[in-house]
Amino acid sequence: MELELRHLRTIRAIAEAGSLTKAAAALGLAQPALSAQLKRVERMLGGRLFERSRHGVRPTALGELVLHRTRVVLPAVSELQEEAVRFAHGRRPVPGFRLGGTHGPLLGGLVDRLATAHPGVPVTTQASWSEREIAECVGKGRLDFALIGTCGESAPPAADRLAWREVGTDPVFVMLVHDHPLAARQEVALADLAHASWVDVPGDGCFADCFAAACARAGFTPASVYETDTASCVHLVQVGRAVGLCRATFPPTPGIVTRPLAGAPLRWRHLLGWHPDAQDQEAAQAVLGHTRAAYAEAAARAASAAPSPAPSAAASKGAAVAPHP
Repeated sequence: MELELRHLRTIRAIAEAGSLTKAAAALGLAQPALSAQLKRVERMLGGRLFERSRHGVRPTALGELVLHRTRVVLPAVSELQEEAVRFAHGRRPVPGFRLGGTHGPLLGGLVDRLATAHPGVPVTTQASWSEREIAECVGKGRLDFALIGTCGESAPPAADRLAWREVGTDPVFVMLVHDHPLAARQEVALADLAHASWVDVPGDGCFADCFAAACARAGFTPASVYETDTASCVHLVQVGRAVGLCRATFPPTPGIVTRPLAGAPLRWRHLLGWHPDAQDQEAAQAVLGHTRAAYAEAAARAASAAPSPAPSAAASKGAAVAPHP
């Protein structure tokens, strides 16, 4: 005999009723049948779950342990069943927005816009360095939308299962310490940074390979590339230890200037993805609109603050960001 969900429901019913008689009535069972079932479950679990008295029943220490797990397991199973039904019928799995994204400020802007447009509707987020992990979570119904980027024209993960829409495309910029010899230029040639150390954030797309190829076309191999978190990337640039790659919308940061790379040797597409069978088309288009609007706001802030040329916006779509700080 194995423990089943119906056994957990029985244990919960007994605890809530406080007596076998009341629990039997609530479950539509005869009291002797309920008592026999409880004894079988207790034998299976290795001890008594309830102390019986003339005043009713109360859980033992073992009973409290089982009840604690039951309060977690039963709601989770019910939620799973509801989500599966909604998913199968092409509706949003949960009454809210479950967003997944890789590093970058665009996710925060999207959260702000959704929370403003839908007050009282829950908005949750999950962040990861891995575009594939985020896409997998959407494919399995754990997330509603994926906000990621891809290098150049490379395909996004799970392209055969998820619907992907482009938010826009932008050139990748370079971050320099404010007193760097090249900081006064309006744009910087990649070849002029041949002897620099570089810093970048991790990811599982092809950007590292594309960067290496761009450097090779410029006639050099990077001396070193530090792969670390965003805050450390910024610090290493600020102290002049390295130069970094960044979005055209990278916000103004003390001690750092950003400049376009001459000829735009690297470009980045920002994408929003969802499962076509799990999202209402109208709702998905609305979230896409909020995503593009969030980027347009970020691009406008960057353009007003930076002396370098403004990022190129995709017509009527907003623009996208590079995958880096």
